[in-house]
Amino acid sequence: MGAAMANDAPNLEVLPALLRDLRGRDAEILRLIEKFVNAESPSLDKSAVDRFGKIVVAEWSRRGARVRRIRQKQRGDHLLVNAAPGTPRTRGQILLLGHLDTVYDLGTLERMPYRVSGGRAWGPGIFDMKGGLVLALAAVDSLKRCKVEPRKNIVCLWTSDEEIGSESSRRIIEQEARRSDAVLVLEPAAEPAGALKTARKGVGELEIRAIGRAAHSGLKPEEGINAVHELAMQIARISRWDSLRRGTGVHVDVIHGGTRTNVIAAEAHAQVDLRASRASEMRRIERQFRALRPILPGARLEIHGGFSRQPLERKMSAALFRQAQTLAATVNWKLQEAAVGGGSDGNFTAAIGVPTLDGLGAVGAGAHSTHEHIVIRELARRAALLGALMATL
Repeated sequence: MGAAMANDAPNLEVLPALLRDLRGRDAEILRLIEKFVNAESPSLDKSAVDRFGKIVVAEWSRRGARVRRIRQKQRGDHLLVNAAPGTPRTRGQILLLGHLDTVYDLGTLERMPYRVSGGRAWGPGIFDMKGGLVLALAAVDSLKRCKVEPRKNIVCLWTSDEEIGSESSRRIIEQEARRSDAVLVLEPAAEPAGALKTARKGVGELEIRAIGRAAHSGLKPEEGINAVHELAMQIARISRWDSLRRGTGVHVDVIHGGTRTNVIAAEAHAQVDLRASRASEMRRIERQFRALRPILPGARLEIHGGFSRQPLERKMSAALFRQAQTLAATVNWKLQEAAVGGGSDGNFTAAIGVPTLDGLGAVGAGAHSTHEHIVIRELARRAALLGALMATL
């Protein structure tokens, strides 16, 4: 990918042309964002996600795209969109990746309705990531108005379960990514300055279960093996593995144990959040957990889980980011990059060796919170950048 990009310079006129076309269209873009936000789509409610999916299908179909619903029994259906059917190209495929689901329960709109105020638009899921879904439509619309033909096929994959781990969509994501020369992820930009995300940590969850033996705390405590004590010592041990310098996170965030204060605890367990900036560090941390041994005589340990997303390392996004920077410079935009701790579906595509650039969605803040919002003045510029990348890769 890097060599091809180096030898095939992008058309530096495309982003200025798209930006001229998109300036003044904020109200049009916002109307569609409002429509998307008002279609609530919590991850665990298949019916709601599918209702929103029908709205998304209608918008793409209206633009002449071909959409295939990938049916799911438990989760919402995934959508695979061929943005320009009937104009086959032989030079490969660019994959746009995003998700339909949000973290908000049905009824959230009653407490935090869509609104526009102070140059921002507010609402559940507007930043993560319904704004990004609309930017893809705005970019395609602008390319058509400007009569700019992408050099490769443009395919969009909108999944239904990213916010809950992408269990039903991971295989499909990886399958479509393997057909692609690059993946552009419509997750929101890095807060608050709107940087693109060129690196993401690997993410995982692990459970440590300590097993001891119950006994009366007063009569015969020596016959017991305290699982809570064992777990506490293990937590003290693994907390030393947390390292900002290495970009490694080992955080015990939930613990349970014991039954009553006068009973030596026979069982205790802890849930551990895992983060790693590099695949090598991810593997090292997993090995250390598997090597844990009990400290108290007679205690036992069980370790379940591990990393579910490998890191998106910067080497997988560097060439794409340079292309984005080159395009942005044509409108005097000093595009920035950021490394972030959270994972996305872009982690999957980078892990299998496909160049991946993340954070191409809306600029804003407050993901998953009551103050989630996007910055309206950035909509045209973000759509123009996305369209320019689609056209020049």
